[in-house]
Amino acid sequence: MHERRPGLDPAVAEVRRAVRAALEGRQGAVIVALSGGADSLALTAATAFEAARLGIRVEAVVIDHGLQQGSDAVAHRAAEAARGLGIDARVVAVEVGSADGPEADARTARYAGLTGAAAEVGADVVLLGHTLDDQAETVLLGLARGSGATSLGGMPAERRDATGPTWLRPLLGVRRSATAAACAAEGLEPWADPHNLDPAYTRVRVRERVLPALEDELGPGVAEALARTAEQLREDAAAFQDMIDETIEDIVEHAEAGISISVAALAANPAALRNRIVRYVVESEFGVSLTRSQTLEVARLAVDWRGQGPIDLPSCVARRVGNRIEIVARASAPDRRRLS
Repeated sequence: MHERRPGLDPAVAEVRRAVRAALEGRQGAVIVALSGGADSLALTAATAFEAARLGIRVEAVVIDHGLQQGSDAVAHRAAEAARGLGIDARVVAVEVGSADGPEADARTARYAGLTGAAAEVGADVVLLGHTLDDQAETVLLGLARGSGATSLGGMPAERRDATGPTWLRPLLGVRRSATAAACAAEGLEPWADPHNLDPAYTRVRVRERVLPALEDELGPGVAEALARTAEQLREDAAAFQDMIDETIEDIVEHAEAGISISVAALAANPAALRNRIVRYVVESEFGVSLTRSQTLEVARLAVDWRGQGPIDLPSCVARRVGNRIEIVARASAPDRRRLS
């Protein structure tokens, strides 16, 4: 009588299915971003398993931000865990700046380190361990900041950089509880980052207080609902972007030190598209993001013209000249990016 093998743990199977869907049809090497936490460790284990079946070379990259005492030891333990799963691993130490706040600066350094490692390995894909819970937190943060539909769309499952790798998030449909369960089932010991419990960070307060309170008051399923909302808004944003790309070719022209937009054509568009055109044109040309109020003031030059003067914007000035709105650089504005 043969011994019956126990079935595959459901959490392990769920994570592997998500990774398999992301990797199928791809060729060449891939990088998996490993912090040592449960999410990235479960992702690394699933990627090691699925990549071997698909004949894909995979390497884990652990970013050492150097922000905590002993971070180098934590990073090397994570790399050893990846090697124990049968894949290559490296630790990349990065220097975190102080320009945009600790979370944003650490993220900038982390992505730069991953981009550099991908180039060295020859990988054009980087896998990130963000889960459905991370997506829900991102949507709530965007809602609290009044950031608009684009921000509420959360994190994309796939994002291609013009000069860097493609960023994949296979686990956006997987709960954080599933990654923890997958690690436990495979005998993996995740590292508990103390920053993930520090209420000084806004995201931690959303994770530990806000979402649980919503679940208590509104019932289970809030995180899934927020993630579905993000997916729907990303679809809307993609449709709007296609419309913007078609529209700006006809209504936007280069002007001296900037660009100009047809007043009549801009005013003829519905407000949602009109405002997106304004924001997109300014960001593409000058590399700055307009607030809601700034966007509306520029749009008023087309739809509510009463002789108002120039509008000061970050790095540029908007003004109405005849039947066009000119948006031009300030004399001191550096490093403008041309609208392609």
